[in-house]
Amino acid sequence: MKFAVQLYSVRDHIENGNDMLEILGKVKEIGFDGVEFAGYFDLSAEELRARCEELGLEVVGSHLGLDDFEPENLEKTLEYGKTLGAKYLGVGGAPHSTYEEAKNTGDVLSAAGVKAREMGMDTYYHNHTEEFEDLKDGKTAMDIISENGCKLEVDTYWSFCAGIDNSKYLPENKDKIVLVHIKDGVDHKPKALGEGENDLAKVIEGVNAIGLDWVILENDDPVPTGLEDIARSYAWLQKNFK
Repeated sequence: MKFAVQLYSVRDHIENGNDMLEILGKVKEIGFDGVEFAGYFDLSAEELRARCEELGLEVVGSHLGLDDFEPENLEKTLEYGKTLGAKYLGVGGAPHSTYEEAKNTGDVLSAAGVKAREMGMDTYYHNHTEEFEDLKDGKTAMDIISENGCKLEVDTYWSFCAGIDNSKYLPENKDKIVLVHIKDGVDHKPKALGEGENDLAKVIEGVNAIGLDWVILENDDPVPTGLEDIARSYAWLQKNFK
């Protein structure tokens, strides 16, 4: 199993491109094998790829906006991702509150995914809690977004908050899932791994059942700093992930 970190978790350390290049080194020092971007801070794909290759970090994915996958922006988005060396490009959230919104989000990402796969990548949608609520005819936003081929990155804390058993949901949807976020928390407030109430044993069980290569750590609200928080979580991953 390889561990990556969503760089949104260390956003308090990044104000510009130089900070980004430096923080990548700090992430590697902690022990992570890869990263998932959440903004490029005006750096070129060539600069970021060179830095990641220098450090031995793999670019697992990147969170972008849904607009980046619209037809008029798609070529630029995919070319940047390919040059960066990303395996997946996705969104950290997009309109999904109605059936029509969820369907449009899924349609945009599904169409982009066709083009992405031609270039050796794929697209994905990352959930929060409300995507597991019924929208229409017993279907959730997750069902609707993924029904035409859009892949999923399951955030296993937000799914837990929605009452989902991750040990069952992940294998039941293994053909749709390309990435997983591992996260802990208390009462919808994210925490470092092992410091919250998420049933992380079920997350591990579900991940192992579907044979994913990567688990991505994320904390939306790190304490006291992003680097200190992800270091504690990395130690937990090393100790508990089998």
